[in-house]
Amino acid sequence: MALRGPKVWLWRWRRNPLKRRADRVEAWVVLGVWSLTAFVGMLAGTTVSRSVEDGLARERVEWRPLVARLDERAPGTNSENGGVSRTEQVWAKATWTAVDGSAHSGQLRVPAGSAAGTSVTVWTDPEGRQVTRPVTESQAHVRAFLIGSVAGIGAAALPLVGGRALRRRLERLRMDQWDAEWSRFGPMWGRTTG
Repeated sequence: MALRGPKVWLWRWRRNPLKRRADRVEAWVVLGVWSLTAFVGMLAGTTVSRSVEDGLARERVEWRPLVARLDERAPGTNSENGGVSRTEQVWAKATWTAVDGSAHSGQLRVPAGSAAGTSVTVWTDPEGRQVTRPVTESQAHVRAFLIGSVAGIGAAALPLVGGRALRRRLERLRMDQWDAEWSRFGPMWGRTTG
């Protein structure tokens, strides 16, 4: 690693008679990598965010609540805790009829001790399969933002890591050139160490 002085803004772009070709290449590499990192991160983040938001909006439109009936009494009982009723949720088997008229059954979360035949809301997709309740529009915005942010950061890491590897390679080449020149001109100054 080379010795570094105090940070100076845009030092790579200043005129300097000691600047080598490798220094100019590194300046362009840094500019290109940061530009590519910002572009790729923003593109991936917005693309994924829009895709997630569109998918969640489609779910809100396509998924429908239906009424299901419990096949049997739900296990457990409702408990009273100091005069306050606390309803525990348990799994129980229920059946429902899809929009197309086909019969379906599955396990649903219901209050403990619910009687057989109790009506319960079940969310289904267009084929009548049981799904979770779709997220609200505000929840969809938050979820799309978070997933898009993670995707953008992950995609931006690729050019950043590639640029860092390229800069290491340039640094190694610059040090090798410096060693070669030092070994050629160092002895002209008189004494050598070693």
